[in-house]
Amino acid sequence: MSAATLAPAGAERTKTRLLEFVKRHGPQTAQDLAQRLDVSVPAARRHLCDLQDQGLLEARTERPGGRGRPQHVFALTDRGEAAFPKTYSSLCVDVLRHIEGLFGAGAVLKVLDARNAEIADRLRTDLPAGLPLGERVQILVQRLNEHGFDATAAQDDQGRWVFTQRNCPNLTVARQYAQLCSAEITLYTEVLGVPVMRDTRIACGQACCHYRVG
Repeated sequence: MSAATLAPAGAERTKTRLLEFVKRHGPQTAQDLAQRLDVSVPAARRHLCDLQDQGLLEARTERPGGRGRPQHVFALTDRGEAAFPKTYSSLCVDVLRHIEGLFGAGAVLKVLDARNAEIADRLRTDLPAGLPLGERVQILVQRLNEHGFDATAAQDDQGRWVFTQRNCPNLTVARQYAQLCSAEITLYTEVLGVPVMRDTRIACGQACCHYRVG
């Protein structure tokens, strides 16, 4: 979701303006935001609560200028920051293109494999082999959601675990470098300790990435 994709009318327009103001000027109090947006303080608080519920803002207690009485301010979360346009994906594509040009196509996969090895090391703590497979799948899905994949897990009619990613945070890169998706399968197979198969892929124009486990 981006700030620009919020509904353009009424309350949603006010929420968009609120997010944009916090982005430009940093953490703000409800009173400051109400004054800037020309709405009542209770109305500003309602919008702030809605944006907190969406994970776009967080409340903090700060001292203005490092001194004075503490006050409650509202700041963008990582998800809120991600709501605004970034050039990270185009930068990543450029870097991978240069790696491929300098060292060959195989070098891209080596880079992605090295990255996945580092991620796998971090995940092993959360996914010990002694846990039942279903618990490991659900923990993996939780970790994916922390990184914006909008994932869910369930068991199919045969009792086999499946999981779905309804968003691809790396879509721009994945569309140009299929190696990213290949490395992803390798990572999931390694951390779950069983084969993982992908049936559909967002990078190929399908609605989601759907995986069968085991």
